[in-house]
Amino acid sequence: MTADAGDLDRALEALLIVATEPAGESLLAQLLEVSASEVRNRCEILAAHYAATDRGFELVRVAGGWRVQSHPDCASYVERFVLEGQSARLSAAALETLAIIAYKQPISRGQIAAIRGVNVDGVIRSLTQRGYVVEMGRDPSPGNPAMLGTTSKLLERLGLDALEDLPPLGEFVPGADVVEALEHGLRLDTGPADDGLADDAVPAVSE
Repeated sequence: MTADAGDLDRALEALLIVATEPAGESLLAQLLEVSASEVRNRCEILAAHYAATDRGFELVRVAGGWRVQSHPDCASYVERFVLEGQSARLSAAALETLAIIAYKQPISRGQIAAIRGVNVDGVIRSLTQRGYVVEMGRDPSPGNPAMLGTTSKLLERLGLDALEDLPPLGEFVPGADVVEALEHGLRLDTGPADDGLADDAVPAVSE
């Protein structure tokens, strides 16, 4: 080790502040001429220190590296600063497609379209341009369709270290009692007045 803990912490802070993406422990160790385990230890100590002193930022491990980011409690102020005058947000269709890819990857365009029930080429092109989706190879089935997956940039934006940190799908699936109640309600005979409404009430799905 070429520096004491204080100097090492200051050097880590300097590197992490100027880093444009999460910095891996191996890279930081190489730059600071210490072991990767020492880097992890000092980062964990710094993260705990920032949390204990109630800073407006935090040090977190995301996408396989460490990043200094604004504290969630200050999100409203940061959003006001970053998004002022901007409207380039993902559409509901893009978010739905991105969720399918994240949980089902690797997955082909055809499989995504089958799940969503609409053509997804435009949405996938947009997600690819934003750097959230990437081709992961080709499926050996007839036609050799491209298989898609998510990128580390998505993990970074979500504040996750790995795909395994995504919330379980079970948290968003209604329980058996809810499904049974819904099915019972759909089977109820509501009378002739509702016959025409059932067909007209289903909106066309669009991108």
